[in-house]
Amino acid sequence: MTSTAPVTDARRMVLHRRIRLIVAATIGYNVIEAVVAITAGSIASSVALIGFGLDSMIEVLSAAAVAWQFTRRDPERWEQGTLRVIAIAFFALAAYVTVTSLLALGGVVRPEHSTVGLVLTAVSAAVMPLLSLAERRAGRELGSATAVADSKQTLICAYLSAAVLLGLLLNSLFGWWWADPIAGLVIVVFAVREGIEAWKGDTCATSVGMILETDQGQEDGHDHH
Repeated sequence: MTSTAPVTDARRMVLHRRIRLIVAATIGYNVIEAVVAITAGSIASSVALIGFGLDSMIEVLSAAAVAWQFTRRDPERWEQGTLRVIAIAFFALAAYVTVTSLLALGGVVRPEHSTVGLVLTAVSAAVMPLLSLAERRAGRELGSATAVADSKQTLICAYLSAAVLLGLLLNSLFGWWWADPIAGLVIVVFAVREGIEAWKGDTCATSVGMILETDQGQEDGHDHH
């Protein structure tokens, strides 16, 4: 539900800037999250952590791809190709994590305790809902469906963090090593969902393009004055 109250030009600029900052913070955090998760996951042989890190990396690439698309003279011409590349990346992630999770469940690899992984996923589970709430509030006031949709995507990242955290905790506390690859399979479900949405043309990073496009429109408007 979007705000029905009129938004002044000054307030609109404040909200655009706020959403830009939130999206930038989300992308920046995802980059750090990806590097730390993949490194910690490799050390601990954790399918869930590696998959979590790869998912974060694709989210960043998705946002970057859409941002790049909107720097082109004719963004619409690049849209389908950009989204298809993002979709394929998610499907590849799902295939990789499925295979590694099944190998782990088969006892080929045993995940070990990861303190870094526990801290990272706990922080993500706490930070992502705050970023989501801030973007959703700004998006609703602005009347932006894409910003609201992007905030929901950020909230899904929080759920994913919680699922991986639970798997790591069960492994660390009770030695339930199978909880880690099960958490990995949860990531597969999310990755397939993301891939299907991107293939259909609904990307989680559309707010980046929307902001760039809006700014361009404002600049064009100023040029006419």
